[in-house]
Amino acid sequence: METTAFKGTPVHTCGHLPHTGSQAPRFTLTRGDLTELRSEELKGRRIVLNIFPSLDTAVCATSVRKFNQLAASLDNTTVVAVSKDLPFAQSRFCTTEGIENLIAASAFRSPEFAREYGVEMVNGPLAGLLARAVVIIDGTGRIIYTELVPEITHEPNYEAALKALK
Repeated sequence: METTAFKGTPVHTCGHLPHTGSQAPRFTLTRGDLTELRSEELKGRRIVLNIFPSLDTAVCATSVRKFNQLAASLDNTTVVAVSKDLPFAQSRFCTTEGIENLIAASAFRSPEFAREYGVEMVNGPLAGLLARAVVIIDGTGRIIYTELVPEITHEPNYEAALKALK
């Protein structure tokens, strides 16, 4: 278990983020059109997993907007915004916000994603949702950066994530 916080109260996750240097766990998520997004489809590309509880919160929405802006300037990189929001809600948000540079993908059918990446919150008011985290995978499938944001109500460290991609 790892510990983050929600409004200052400790919240635990179901496990640990993958270790830097380790092989990234494979994943299958659900796109807005209900098709599967498999990590194998992104083989050879750098993958930024922007993981968060729900697009229905201001901080989560901000992180998706920010990673969408950053993704436009990154070569050979795919940003995947991951939450347990239903794919329909993710699609509506992306359409309304003009989000075009990343893939919104739902983990609502993928309990193994939350377990293997260690990001499901197991207690607190958001139990069952994904903790705010960033995981970056290089083109060979190795983890090169992880961040479990220490306070769910705060944004991730965009600068550190970008530095890992340089």
